[in-house]
Amino acid sequence: MQFLLVLILLFSFVVSPCKASSSILDEIFKIKKVEEKAAPQNQALEDQEAVDLALKLSKAFAQVAKKAGPAVVFVQVEKVVVRRGPVLEPFPFGSPFDFFGEDFFERFFRHRFPRKFRQMGAGSGFIISEDGYILTNNHVVADADKVKVKLADGREFEAKIVGTDPASDVAVLKIDAHNLPVLPLGDSDKIQVGEWVLAIGNPFGLTQTVTVGVISAKGRSGVGITDYEDFIQTDAAINPGNSGGPLVNLKGEAVGMNTAIFTRSGGYMGIGFAIPINMVKIITQQLIKTGKVTRGWLGVVIQELNEDLAKSFGLERPEGALVTEVAEDSPAARAGLKPGDIIVEYNGKPVKNVAELRTMVALTPPGTKVKITVIRKGKQKVLEVTIGTQPQSLALMTGQDEFLKKLGLEVRPLTPELAEQFGYGVNEGVIIAGVAPESPAAMAGLKPGMLIEEVNHQKVHNMEEFARALAQSKKTGRVLFLVRDRDFRRYVAIRLK
Repeated sequence: MQFLLVLILLFSFVVSPCKASSSILDEIFKIKKVEEKAAPQNQALEDQEAVDLALKLSKAFAQVAKKAGPAVVFVQVEKVVVRRGPVLEPFPFGSPFDFFGEDFFERFFRHRFPRKFRQMGAGSGFIISEDGYILTNNHVVADADKVKVKLADGREFEAKIVGTDPASDVAVLKIDAHNLPVLPLGDSDKIQVGEWVLAIGNPFGLTQTVTVGVISAKGRSGVGITDYEDFIQTDAAINPGNSGGPLVNLKGEAVGMNTAIFTRSGGYMGIGFAIPINMVKIITQQLIKTGKVTRGWLGVVIQELNEDLAKSFGLERPEGALVTEVAEDSPAARAGLKPGDIIVEYNGKPVKNVAELRTMVALTPPGTKVKITVIRKGKQKVLEVTIGTQPQSLALMTGQDEFLKKLGLEVRPLTPELAEQFGYGVNEGVIIAGVAPESPAAMAGLKPGMLIEEVNHQKVHNMEEFARALAQSKKTGRVLFLVRDRDFRRYVAIRLK
């Protein structure tokens, strides 16, 4: 009897766990089946969310284009030109930088009888005031005899050129109209790399064309397009005819003015440059008020830092601008700047290179007090400087200086890109960008691509030194250049009649 009782208990013990195990397995199996059924539903939900997000972004682009488009205009220019024969390119493969239909270097012509004809050009612009002020590029309207503006609604107006600034490539137009659509101006200091932007303009005359991309980089300088560079780089497709059009953020604000593209084909290759709208604002205010731009002046000669120089001055990175010379009785001299100082901060902003500092100083209104941080003998020092007005001799604008015009000569800073292209070293001189046909410079054998290393026996490393060395020639009408063509050097003396 006792034996039978034990068997019953053992049987109960064995059966119960099995039932429990079976129940647990059933529940797990059910859960797995539910999960397997739910997985496709979850995936479909995620796919739909992605589509919805893309549709929202697409709708945002459409809304921005609808909002900004009416303020974007088509700019058509007309000018009388004289040609002397077939085109002679200064570079066999063309310049890598294209001003949307105008080569970076002027085209030159062989000797033939002059032939006058009207040349038409086109670009873009955008309205910044209800009473008709319009922004565009200087190179769009430079030397124009007549400027017409066509609005998005089809109306056409003759435009007056209020002012131009070749050094930054900004121009202001005015039409006689009222209650016009206006494109708000944003804050280009707040934009970020990777941010979505739209380029709106008239590429190849195709009005109201919108392209989309991102901000690829900020603070691009040393490109060799203008004298003062702080470009926004974008991959939004821009082409000839986009010049002067706006680069717009998703708030519908202009954050830049489309100016140039990097190209080896003449068309879009994924890299475009826009002038930051904050720079444009400063220049525009002066052009509307006075018709010209007055730039700030510090009074120093500066050079780039490379890795070896940085180590020699005890710096971890080659960032900043090395002071090599301080002009007498200049703002820098009065503030105590000395040769050998490395300027690393200007008015609270880090200084990465020479071009960045030049632009910062130039955009500072004369009379403004700023704090400049320098590294002197390994120690940091803060100096207060009252920015002066840039002397006329230093306000050297390419193609605008009267003496250079008489010589028939156009010069540009030697950027790292141009130095590499022509086989020169950085800071070795200034490069000849153009020579007018039948000019004294042409008769003396000067050609685009040559490097000017000395002016009147004075070594020149940059545009400022070039301007100072050229000053005495304006009085005498004579100039002596030491020029270099690749590996060959020679002196060239030019006398104006």
